[in-house]
Amino acid sequence: MNDLTTLVDWSRAQFALTAMYHWLFVPLTLGLSVIVAIMESIYFKNRDPRWLATTKFWMTIFGINFAMGVATGIILEFEFGTNWSNYSWFVGDIFGAPLAIEGLLAFFMEATFIAVMFFGWKKVSPRFHLASTWLTAIGASLSALWILVANSWMQYPVGMEFNPDDMRNVMNDFWALVLSPVAINKFFHSVLSGWTLAGVFVIGVSAWMLLKKRNVAMAVRSIKVAGWVGIAGILATLATGDGSAKVVSEVQPMKLAAMEGLYKGSCGQAIVGVGILNPDKQVGDDQEPYIFDISIPYGLSVLAEGDPDAFVPGVEDILAGIELTPEGDTIKGDSYAQRIERGKAAHDALRRFDVAKSQGDENAMQQARADLDKDFKYFGYGYFDSPQEAVPDIPMTFYSFHIMVILGGYFLLFYIVVLLLVYKKRNFVERNKWLHYIAIISIPLVWICSEAGWVVAEVGRQPWVIEGLMPARAAISNIPASSVIVTFTLFAVIFTGLLIAEISIMTKYISRKSQENID
Repeated sequence: MNDLTTLVDWSRAQFALTAMYHWLFVPLTLGLSVIVAIMESIYFKNRDPRWLATTKFWMTIFGINFAMGVATGIILEFEFGTNWSNYSWFVGDIFGAPLAIEGLLAFFMEATFIAVMFFGWKKVSPRFHLASTWLTAIGASLSALWILVANSWMQYPVGMEFNPDDMRNVMNDFWALVLSPVAINKFFHSVLSGWTLAGVFVIGVSAWMLLKKRNVAMAVRSIKVAGWVGIAGILATLATGDGSAKVVSEVQPMKLAAMEGLYKGSCGQAIVGVGILNPDKQVGDDQEPYIFDISIPYGLSVLAEGDPDAFVPGVEDILAGIELTPEGDTIKGDSYAQRIERGKAAHDALRRFDVAKSQGDENAMQQARADLDKDFKYFGYGYFDSPQEAVPDIPMTFYSFHIMVILGGYFLLFYIVVLLLVYKKRNFVERNKWLHYIAIISIPLVWICSEAGWVVAEVGRQPWVIEGLMPARAAISNIPASSVIVTFTLFAVIFTGLLIAEISIMTKYISRKSQENID
């Protein structure tokens, strides 16, 4: 058992390492592609060579980042086969479909038009080049769409049925995957948060140029474009975040409870604005969940249900299968102990089906299939021995969620202030150096905010690889834990080297190019 735990932990750690490094590059690609496309559109309209120089400057930075994102993304997809082969076998027919579409359609589209975007300035017409730049940006978002559809299915598995003959899940409704509320909210929330991140990045780099008094006019132009893209991104991110919370409350209530450190829910549930969790708090004890908190009355009920009087269940309520009506009436559903019992019954039915099939006993196969269908919705719970195993890491989920929310509010204020000051046109460069320093400091903060969002999404659904269907312990490959530790170490070194290389190349390019007269 200890060997299994070690293998699961290291496999999760390796995938998390790869995913978090990959996400350092992806949102900048998503947002910067749009900013570059807008800049080129302005150049196409006014044919001002200064806008052409500005476009090419940011386009080169986009290209550096794009290459790094591709390198980490390819490794991420290979890990499904190397470290998570049981998962790939169990649901590969479903999960593989959106990834195949991403590779054949979206990534091919990106790869085609990005070549025209970089090398076609004097080889194609300005109109076709502009179209290629926009199609590159659209291709990047489409690439994100199919990957996020696949990830959303893991959070909310729909459009599928289990085939006991092959011991695999198969897709029976493709559009249920694509149009699930989780997929729609996750796509817009993730892509538009990339606009927010890229806007901060461009403003921060431009602020550095203003402090150095290099290409001042270009820096101001860049801040204006990035400011509008960024504020559109943060407003849409906040709106889709609200939608995501409502979807999570419906399909992943345990994640929502972990996000708030909520052990026992109530009608008219408050939401914690700022808080410190009690590290000694355990599920089922009588200790207070917070050492300190500032809460907003009725906030979580409004966020989750849109109703200030709605009941929001806590971790202990969910484990017990308890819900409440607004009138205070108790509704008792299946507790996690009952789900585990029914999950184990589903496992037993599947074993009986396999034995009956090998013996050619059709009646026994039909009976086992009926028993399996009755309890299959709790199939994943059959891998647990106690309900507490289904509780995610509450502190990590709680703090990541609140870091994300607090920084999201900060960036809304940041964009408002930047746009107000940059359009005052009264010594913006000289009188607002404090804002320039804040903009530079905000560059790492926006990445922290972005990564925190993914920590919430992924840690908050643990221990599930597929919500309710397959926990991590059942999804891993049968390989030595030592092999995963070795590859984890290698990937950590390689990815860190790639990140250092990107930062070095970018900073050298920005420093060198900023000394040229682009204005």
